[in-house]
Amino acid sequence: MILDNLETLQTDATLPAEAEVVIIGGGIAGVTTALYLAEAGVKVVLCEKGRIAGEQSSRNWGWVRQMGRDPVELPLTIRSLELWREIDRRFGIDTGFRETGITYVCRTRAEVKEFTDWSVYAERAGMESRKLDRKGLQDVLPGISETYSMGLYTRNDGRAEPWRAVPQMAMAARRLGAVILENCAVRGLEQSAGRLSAVVTEKGTIRTDRAVLAGGAWSRLFLGNLGVNFPQLKILGTAARIESSAKVPPMPVGGGDFAFRKRLDGGYTVALRNANVAPIVPDSFRLFRDFFPTLVTSWRELKLRVGGQFVSELTMPRRWSLDETSPFERIRTLEPLPHEPFNRITLRNLPKVFAGFADARQTHSWAGMIDATPDAIPAISEVERLPGLFLSAGFSGHGFGSGPGAGELMAQMVRGVTPRVDPAPFRLSRFRNTHSEAAARAA
Repeated sequence: MILDNLETLQTDATLPAEAEVVIIGGGIAGVTTALYLAEAGVKVVLCEKGRIAGEQSSRNWGWVRQMGRDPVELPLTIRSLELWREIDRRFGIDTGFRETGITYVCRTRAEVKEFTDWSVYAERAGMESRKLDRKGLQDVLPGISETYSMGLYTRNDGRAEPWRAVPQMAMAARRLGAVILENCAVRGLEQSAGRLSAVVTEKGTIRTDRAVLAGGAWSRLFLGNLGVNFPQLKILGTAARIESSAKVPPMPVGGGDFAFRKRLDGGYTVALRNANVAPIVPDSFRLFRDFFPTLVTSWRELKLRVGGQFVSELTMPRRWSLDETSPFERIRTLEPLPHEPFNRITLRNLPKVFAGFADARQTHSWAGMIDATPDAIPAISEVERLPGLFLSAGFSGHGFGSGPGAGELMAQMVRGVTPRVDPAPFRLSRFRNTHSEAAARAA
């Protein structure tokens, strides 16, 4: 469904000989970086190995939220939402963004505690979030089951259409002068005098002294070939589209075992909240020490699975030269199969939340690979081992909502201007051994 539905755009056919900045990757992190650089008058080229937004940037739920984010990440998500509110008007595009509000509903004592605790952060940050009792829930979500005793409602959160938003942003960047190339994999980088001097693609070389790697789930593999150990694992997220005659408010709603969002095409994107598949791959063992604390606290949310992905990643080259076909040319787009048991559970759960979902019918399902870091916080940072290279990856399922803020932050860092958001929490060097000599062997 995803690639069939993904909005297409006219891209460039000629590889420029030089650029001020080259962006590697055409998901939302790379595209928004290109957009804000182009708006600032920077000569920028974006290279995407497949299609713009062909992977997780078009496969996510489409939620645009501040609520529930890690306090470390909250300033970035607050700024990102400010940008979402203005992006269509500012660039003359249609991302499908709607400021609908978002509500999380709670049934168990653990859920109540989780969101009560989080509401303290929201109050400190000056967010428009408020706790709802049963009556308040009925006012905001008329018809919701009485089994839900508490909710957290953020009035100014919203939603957008992933299949449309990122291509629209790319079109705006191109109108502002950015060069956008699809089916143009970047094989690696050249260095001169200890810093980046060129980006080598399958179609030729671009001279530049600055590049941004926004490769999503592919970022670890790319950096490993440069001797940088970026601790990143892939998590399989599953979602579905349903049709239903249910009369529910247009805002996204999530609970302990469900999530849904009204779509502009009249259906709903639904998912089993807090449920993902964690494929066991060779990197699971290489990065066990990094991810073990997360596994201890989040094991209930993960279904571990051994399958064909272990063999495919085991046999995938981890080293290649710049004149060789790279892994990014062999696999243009990750097309994982959805974990359908999650969708079946979601369809069973939805009528328990709103009775009107009893007639829900699944029309499509899909999956995407989420790029996760050990602390679930992205790396938006210069790569110290290679001056001139920047990294924007590891968004851990938050990338769509945080995309504009991350793009603006990265564009400001690359340009050397004072960022609107403090980049310190997102530095790559917070992870162990990323730039040590051992990293080159571990990556």
